Amino acid sequence: MSTERLEGHAGHSDHNHAHSMTRRTLGIAFFLTLVIAATQVIGGLLAHSLALLSDAGHVLTDLFALGLAWFAAVQAERPANARNTFGYHRVGILAALVNAITLILITIGIFYEALQRFRQPEPVNPLVMFVSAGIGIVINLIIGFGLQKESDNLNTRAAALHVFGDVAASVGVIIASVIILLTGWSPIDPLLSIGIAILIAIGAWRVVRETTDVLMEAVPKGLNMAALVTDMQAVPGVQAVHDLHVWSISSNMSSLSCHVIIVDQKASESSSILCALEALLKDKYHIEHCTIQFECHAHQVQYCSVNGLYCQLTGVSKQ
Repeated sequence: MSTERLEGHAGHSDHNHAHSMTRRTLGIAFFLTLVIAATQVIGGLLAHSLALLSDAGHVLTDLFALGLAWFAAVQAERPANARNTFGYHRVGILAALVNAITLILITIGIFYEALQRFRQPEPVNPLVMFVSAGIGIVINLIIGFGLQKESDNLNTRAAALHVFGDVAASVGVIIASVIILLTGWSPIDPLLSIGIAILIAIGAWRVVRETTDVLMEAVPKGLNMAALVTDMQAVPGVQAVHDLHVWSISSNMSSLSCHVIIVDQKASESSSILCALEALLKDKYHIEHCTIQFECHAHQVQYCSVNGLYCQLTGVSKQ
């Protein structure tokens, strides 16, 4: 087996191993979250606490989020086929988008219920709130730090956002329970619920934006297209780059396609230019999936309007 094939096989194995780690982490997180959900639903009902019930509602969405993320991680391990040539990596992006939208809908529900509590306050049991929230914090921290190890995966990061949002909510519940215990001021309960909702919505909106960028095939975040073109044109033998497209297949997999005008030479002699471009894209820009079409002269493309009266000629030259 050649060195190139060995390296490709090793990279493929590492990729599959990363997916397996993500799948196991999400599976463990899912079952631990079942424990939290049971604890906080019971605690919220016994304490009559909207903040705790809001937190419990968030935990239930955690279950959905983690289950969906777990499913997506399993799907991502499926090999590419004739119909899905890039494999199933975008299942994770879709899962992250659904999770984020679900969180936003949950925050709307929390806002509505909080307004009802302001109008009709209910007595709450601060001790039950404290114990239930404390259990949730401990387990969620274990889950959250486990998921944080997979932070380069947008699907897993969306699930982790659910979990850490719940940790913040549980901390707020504990603070509210202490205030109610010491002062008896019960409006802190719905007031805190609104704060939790805002925190969750902000994080969810960020995930919506990132997943939308991936689905719209926007340029990966942090990639400077002008610098990329400059670096490619600096490769010996390259005269110009045009029809350049860079997009994300998933949160940690970018692709590129372009036309590259090179000096006129035999096809066998151009292989060194291709290797240099591929090395540049992989090492500096972390783009491993690229399609590069070589051209030996500048193309002039003619664009005509529908009525045939307007034409535009464009040429390409080295910058």
